Amino acid sequence: MEEINQQSLGDAPIAKEEAFLANQVMENHNGISLKQLDIPQGLIDLVPSDFVQKHRVLPFQYQDGLLWIASAQDLEPAVKEDLILITGSEIKVSQASEAELNERIAEIYQITVEQLIQNLDPNEDAAQATGNLHDIEVMANEPTVVNLVNVIISTAIRERASDIHFVPFENKLELRYRIDGLLQEKQPPPRNLQAAIISRIKIMADMNIAERYLPQDGHFQIQHRGTRVDVRVGTMPTVHGESVVMRLLEKNQKVPTPSELGLDDERVHLLNRLVNKPHGLFLTTGPTGSGKTTTLYSVLSGVYTPEKKILTIEDPVEYELPGVAQIPVRPSRGFTFATGLRAILRQDPDTVMVGEIRDSETAEIAVRAALTGHQVFSTLHTNDSAGAVTRLVDMGVEPFLISSSLEGVLAQRLVRRLCPDCIEEDPEANEHLMNLGLENRPEAKKTFYRGAGCDTCRGMGYRGRVGIFELLAIDAPLRDLIVHRGTSSEIKAHADKHMLSMREDAIIKAHTGMTSLREVIRVASTVEVS
Repeated sequence: MEEINQQSLGDAPIAKEEAFLANQVMENHNGISLKQLDIPQGLIDLVPSDFVQKHRVLPFQYQDGLLWIASAQDLEPAVKEDLILITGSEIKVSQASEAELNERIAEIYQITVEQLIQNLDPNEDAAQATGNLHDIEVMANEPTVVNLVNVIISTAIRERASDIHFVPFENKLELRYRIDGLLQEKQPPPRNLQAAIISRIKIMADMNIAERYLPQDGHFQIQHRGTRVDVRVGTMPTVHGESVVMRLLEKNQKVPTPSELGLDDERVHLLNRLVNKPHGLFLTTGPTGSGKTTTLYSVLSGVYTPEKKILTIEDPVEYELPGVAQIPVRPSRGFTFATGLRAILRQDPDTVMVGEIRDSETAEIAVRAALTGHQVFSTLHTNDSAGAVTRLVDMGVEPFLISSSLEGVLAQRLVRRLCPDCIEEDPEANEHLMNLGLENRPEAKKTFYRGAGCDTCRGMGYRGRVGIFELLAIDAPLRDLIVHRGTSSEIKAHADKHMLSMREDAIIKAHTGMTSLREVIRVASTVEVS
């Protein structure tokens, strides 16, 4: 034990040393706080990681022959004896928060889901075999299942996953993480633990574990390395059991600026001009998961001043914005976007954000609010910026109302960023340009890049995402075209003369090394060449 960095207490007797240490570990709710504790590497190497993983114990301090161990529960005598044999030291135990303990163990020993699954006994009796609800509930609270679910969630957060998917099949329970927009398959948990794992997640989300044949929604919050993470849970019955999706939302995450999202200086200037008008409707459009709401949060952060009252109605509230009153919808109680928007307009707002225009009623109210002196921001599901106009018309909004209220539309997609640690020139660029139909255009003479894959990006070649955009400002000729019920192609033809299209923006970002042509093909190949 000589190599361990001892924290000397001078010449005090052992009894006093133990009392001092006891006082140190009693500071935080009669236990030790592990968050800021600096644990020497000698202690980390002292106890095998598989032992730490199995028994959920963490050595954190050594003092004159006494090894202090953090545990979330009373240590069994057999485990304590094993620790004495392993370390050759007397053992003292201090209580620690289970959440903090799991987080520090995962951080220090880098325990992966794969390691934890490999240590599970695949022949262990399965609660699901009996179908007994009591057995399933008991097994869902077993340390094995609790630890597995905790590590799956903490690993997903550490790997920057936005979603966790559990998908049951006849012979396995698939586990997938959605990272940078794409699903990545992980080692599946034992099939015999399926019912217990799903029930454990339901218990955490305050859902009904007895109901297995109807979809359910729930949520819970966790702390991870000082960050509050909101976990939204949705279940769906399938022929082989319940499928579960967990959406991870970091509440303390900083809202990015338009420049950080991927807008160039010229379009940032135009965006600021459009969204700082005293009234009118501004829309972001794109498919699900394209970052529309994040863009609106960025816009709201930019327009906020203490002189403005800003209200939002969302499903759900993804980020918490300072100075902004945010309201979640409750469809189960009849509180929808339309009813919420009506109520919001009686709260004397200057600026209103509607999470999504889903129906004709919400569209009508939003447009009329913009016409009566309010600044209104919202999202629509359309393929491009020009499609927003025809989408509103399809919802039953009169063209003259759209022409008078709409100020601008920002259409967007998300592409993966190239990893800066392994970026290299793309030898397949010519082939990709042919797939995009650009082999005979000026772009074909430019240099493009790809990610080779490295430890930083876990061999993927990408790390993080950036937006590709097209920003349509509604000018006088376009308003006239809208009033006269111009078609989507006519509106697009006019728009393309005055804006940088998403496809062009994507090619520029590929040339500058932000992304690859392969990503452009994946995300923007369906966008027509202007």
